[in-house]
Amino acid sequence: MTTPRTLKNTLTGIRIATTMQLMIPLIVITLVVISGCAKKSDPAPVTPTVILLDPTLTTSAVTAISQTTATCGGTISSDGGATVTVRGVCWGLATAPLLTGLHTSDGTGTGTFSSQLTGLTASTVYYVRAYATNSQGTAYGSEQSFKTLKVVIDSVTDVEGNIYHVVPIGTQKWLRENLLVTKYRNGEAIPKVTLDAQWKVVTTGAYCTYDNLAANFATYGALYNFQSLADVRGLCPTGWHVPSVAEWTQLATFLGGSSSAGGPMKSTGTIEQGTGLWYSPNTGATNASGFTGIPGGYRINYGTYYSIGNVGYFWSSSDTASLNGWNYVLDANNGELLKNFNLKNNGFSVRCCKD
Repeated sequence: MTTPRTLKNTLTGIRIATTMQLMIPLIVITLVVISGCAKKSDPAPVTPTVILLDPTLTTSAVTAISQTTATCGGTISSDGGATVTVRGVCWGLATAPLLTGLHTSDGTGTGTFSSQLTGLTASTVYYVRAYATNSQGTAYGSEQSFKTLKVVIDSVTDVEGNIYHVVPIGTQKWLRENLLVTKYRNGEAIPKVTLDAQWKVVTTGAYCTYDNLAANFATYGALYNFQSLADVRGLCPTGWHVPSVAEWTQLATFLGGSSSAGGPMKSTGTIEQGTGLWYSPNTGATNASGFTGIPGGYRINYGTYYSIGNVGYFWSSSDTASLNGWNYVLDANNGELLKNFNLKNNGFSVRCCKD
């Protein structure tokens, strides 16, 4: 039997045990709190600051200046820490031309680039400078100025008194109109062949008019077979000649290459809009060169006429050492100057080049 003292001790032990049980979590919590307060935090990582700058560039000298075109460009020596997304040159009639005005787009990145300025006006002062754009902004190179060449209005008369206008293109001079002479340079007549059967078999020089209509002759000039332009009596006015393949190539190269030379050579406007001689779309036509190429069509070797309004076929004086002669084509549907060869009995337009 438990005595009162023993019972007291027992109860005291229970209280002590209970108190210890309650104190243990407090001790643990206290240790955790003390431990957490004692721990030092790692410093936050520092992100390096990247400073972006505008690109650094210079403007090239202006070269190959003509009445309506010029060549410029620039060199980008630094992109400023961000990729150059567009570069080129901008130009105008006032100083400090901006990207918001006339400009070219000539690729991306650093390095040297070349730009072609087109659609210029003769005898005019222009200001030009290179530009480059990155994510920071647009920077400009030093300003250059130049003056386009003066258009020299000159004319030439053939043996029959027909007047043609002279067009300087690069270092060459061309006649602006298709040839429409019906006599050789010595005054002897070039046979006019109207019947298909006769055109098919003729072996000497001959000419015709598209669909035998006088109105077409006045507008588009004559269509000649190759034999007429190869005749020693001469087809072009004195001091002029039918251009060779090399001379056509020189013209195309000056105008940016055969793949794009047709646009600057074609007269502008369309038949549908009543503004020109070409059928729509007359792709790329600017006549920036002054050549004023028109779509006189052609006569095939067996006599039929084709494609007035759509194409202009022009003879060169060069043949292929066979039955064919080289010719060049302007087309309403593209901006090319296409080199081709055809049978010498075809009837094509003729343009003359200065000796």
